[in-house]
Amino acid sequence: MLDHERYRAVCSRDPRFDGWFVTAVLSTGIYCRPSCPARAPRRANVRFYKSSAAAHGDGFRACKRCRPDASPGSPEWNVRSDVVARAMRLIADGALDRQGVGALAARLGYSQRQLHRVLMAELGVGAMALARAQRAQTARLLLETTALTVTEVAFAAGFASLRQFNDTVRAVFAMTPTDLRSARRGRRPQAGPGRGASERRNGCDPFPGGPTGTIGLRLAYRSPLAATELFGFLGARAVPGVEGGDERSYRRTLALPHGHGTVRLEAMVGHVRATVRLDDLRDLSAAVQRARRLLDLDADPEAIDEQLGDDPLLGPLVAARPGLRAPGHVDPAELAVRAVLGQQVSVAGARTVAGRLVASYGERLAAPVEGLTHLFPAPARLAAVDPGELPMPRARARALVGLAQALADGVLTLDAGSDPDETTARLLCLAGIGPWTAGYVRLRGLGDPDVFLPTDLGVVRAIEARVGAGGPARRSPGPALVDPARWRPWRSYALHHLWRAYGAESPPATATATATATSTATSTPAPTPAPAQPST
Repeated sequence: MLDHERYRAVCSRDPRFDGWFVTAVLSTGIYCRPSCPARAPRRANVRFYKSSAAAHGDGFRACKRCRPDASPGSPEWNVRSDVVARAMRLIADGALDRQGVGALAARLGYSQRQLHRVLMAELGVGAMALARAQRAQTARLLLETTALTVTEVAFAAGFASLRQFNDTVRAVFAMTPTDLRSARRGRRPQAGPGRGASERRNGCDPFPGGPTGTIGLRLAYRSPLAATELFGFLGARAVPGVEGGDERSYRRTLALPHGHGTVRLEAMVGHVRATVRLDDLRDLSAAVQRARRLLDLDADPEAIDEQLGDDPLLGPLVAARPGLRAPGHVDPAELAVRAVLGQQVSVAGARTVAGRLVASYGERLAAPVEGLTHLFPAPARLAAVDPGELPMPRARARALVGLAQALADGVLTLDAGSDPDETTARLLCLAGIGPWTAGYVRLRGLGDPDVFLPTDLGVVRAIEARVGAGGPARRSPGPALVDPARWRPWRSYALHHLWRAYGAESPPATATATATATSTATSTPAPTPAPAQPST
């Protein structure tokens, strides 16, 4: 966006642009989200920054009224796969706090100096400043939602010392930690122009109450949100013991860097309510970011629906389900294992086999919560299993164990910083991993918005139904009848619309479970596919 376009968004208080940028006001020394209900500043007094960290670096503090740190994340980092976007996703996941700048740069294939130069050129700040802004946000959440002492909050948020913690909180919020906690307890929300209380506090914003040891948050998103379809998709694939859900809520266990946890997500008016239970509060940022990626909350649905809605094939589907998301996953490695389990079987069948795998090899929670009893088996645990012991065909069992071995040995790394093209190539080098499986991992594990699986059964049937092909699936699959390239860069969302249409018209929910070895599941336009073959 150009600056005059940003200023126009600020003057109209457009919430669609929250998270894309922040507006710093020279005359007051504060920065706001674009939808701040305060009077729009004069254009001459405004600066625009891509991140809160950059505004902090130039001496601005966060607005106490609109709370810009509680905005949805920028969808730019989900669409892009360059080093800046990958760094932003890793920093949001807490990688820098856990491992330091050197390890972060090495994970991205850069030196520390190169990484700093790239981030400065793009964002105006380095990795440490970005992590500092995130620590401040985590500290605010802990101060306002827990009874932890200030010292405990400081170290749980990732600060190295109390002095650093106090200085950062004062710089970002213009309040001491104690004042921030006291102000929140006595504060009542104030309605802004055209915005209800639930919309105003729909960021990563705490809500009061809840059982002891839990943290409650309101997770922001850009409207609209097809919540029923989103939670229904996850609930239909919920693995017993690890997950549970219905069309309005979802819950699951989490394997986090410092311990275990659980999260419950519920669709509310204007926000998603998250209830997080953690063994170690240092994992709060990672848990929140993984929940956001799972629900695709940082997407820009209006931009997606505008493009796909003009397509003659997809237009009616988009009109019927505005705001349809492309669900991700909290653990890409787990998703990869489940993609192998889903090869050439139904969703229900894959769920049953995954449940047996969890019961046999998953780590049991010390205290079950709402039917959540286990963590999904870690790659190292599965790598040590004899393929003959697994409840599946021998070839698929060998593929699963080989994938787990590659993950355990570090030959294959799946996380928020993975390069989609490189990861796809590495997956395809593993025995028993075909293009459908690699594409599904790229779609949900890495959150790529531009993946298409042209020989997936659900896609074939949905497209044939709309172009009048009719009859049984042919050797030349239905997507050859259309050009998926016209849906770029949102082919993942087109895929979910087609899956949803197929599921709504056909009783068996098998759309995502059919694996074929001829799909082109990358960011390049799909050629006419060859005859379908088993992926294993």
